[in-house]
Amino acid sequence: MQDLNDLALYAAVVRHKGFTAAANALSVPKSKISKRIAALEEQLGVRLIERSTRKLSITDIGQSFYERCEAVLSGVEAAEAVVAVAKAEPSGMVRMAMPPGFAPAVSDVLPSFMKRYPQVRLSILTTGRPVDLIEERIDVALRVRDGYDTDQSLIVRRFGGTRRYLAASPDFLERFGPIDLDTIGRVPTLSMQENDIRAIWTLYNAEGAVHDVAHSPVLMCSDFSVLERAATTGVGLGLLPDIIAERGFRAGALSPVLPDWSSAESTVHAVFTARHGMLPAVRALIDHLAENLPRSMLRCKEIMPKTPSDSNWSI
Repeated sequence: MQDLNDLALYAAVVRHKGFTAAANALSVPKSKISKRIAALEEQLGVRLIERSTRKLSITDIGQSFYERCEAVLSGVEAAEAVVAVAKAEPSGMVRMAMPPGFAPAVSDVLPSFMKRYPQVRLSILTTGRPVDLIEERIDVALRVRDGYDTDQSLIVRRFGGTRRYLAASPDFLERFGPIDLDTIGRVPTLSMQENDIRAIWTLYNAEGAVHDVAHSPVLMCSDFSVLERAATTGVGLGLLPDIIAERGFRAGALSPVLPDWSSAESTVHAVFTARHGMLPAVRALIDHLAENLPRSMLRCKEIMPKTPSDSNWSI
């Protein structure tokens, strides 16, 4: 009989395509993973992974063994789910993914969840890249997109909408203001589109007018926290999500620029899959977000310019 922990370590190395990546994902020392897999190979009497100083490759038998490992681990997960469902109190690990810019709104509602369900452990992956819920074993992912996911295997639950607004520091506006739609292209700007030297902001107003603004950003980064810091320190004019811009407005670190104009509304929603039956802890987290996240996001909008869609919030 093989140690299930060793099977899980081996599967992680194959899934993450390396010992270092697996160690980072599991928060386990790389040396321990290497030692356990070497022991596993010795016990099995076969070579699962070919190693060199520059790369590793999975042997044919290693690939077949990996597929069986995943099947075994999925079976264990399903068995654990049966037990968990039978328990009244949500407990265990829940893995959630979300975009970096959404941290302010989420951090506002998570403490009450953790206090309400002390037996739940929550692991949050913050990333701007799309995540594969099944491959990366993510229970629920928060997404901010123009539309819903088209993957029919995923369940979608809408939480509301968000817009991006033009914002700059008071010092920046003293140096470059006043700013209008025709002069944006002549001031330093910040863009969330990486490697986009010539960018376009498409702005909308409450009357339905649309205006494309071409600009040449001095800083390009997909992490909104970097753009927020750059905006508050006067590096450039940014088009920031309302949940980020509003705290700068409240603190006086940022000022609205052309507040009648904003980006189109993006949908904030959660996606999840019930391939093994949803655990009570996962269901509890989704329900908690559905109940509290729209309220937190609405508070973020209190000082933002009113738009016709501001009242179109639903759970």
